[in-house]
Amino acid sequence: MTTPTARSPHVYRPLQPDRMRMWMPYDGGSNRPWLHDTLGVRIQPIYDKPSRRWLIARNHFTVLVDALLERFGQVDVSVEFSLTQKCDTRCRNAEGPDCDCSCMGEHHGGGLWGGWFQVGETTLIRPDVQLRHMRITA
Repeated sequence: MTTPTARSPHVYRPLQPDRMRMWMPYDGGSNRPWLHDTLGVRIQPIYDKPSRRWLIARNHFTVLVDALLERFGQVDVSVEFSLTQKCDTRCRNAEGPDCDCSCMGEHHGGGLWGGWFQVGETTLIRPDVQLRHMRITA
């Protein structure tokens, strides 16, 4: 996770099921009431003192980013995306040139290696995560 600038709030949304992590400048104790006013009185934000970040349910992502943008004029957003690849044991164990699975022949006839896991009778997956960072300004 990148470190935000001195006045720029930062929202980090990891893959499920984790909560988002949000940092914003300290405002004399008004941040918790602001979160409740913005996201609803029923939310249960957790302030993680060691990291100095708020932990907030993922379903508030869009509303939170929009509200931070309105309040501070810009917000840094980091989002994790799943890039899980799928392949097939018929590709992995292939001996001829014919392949039409989603690995596009990259692992054709090569056996099981490089983080691939077999799930089910013939399906292989290789989990991967990519982080995308954006600075959104008003």
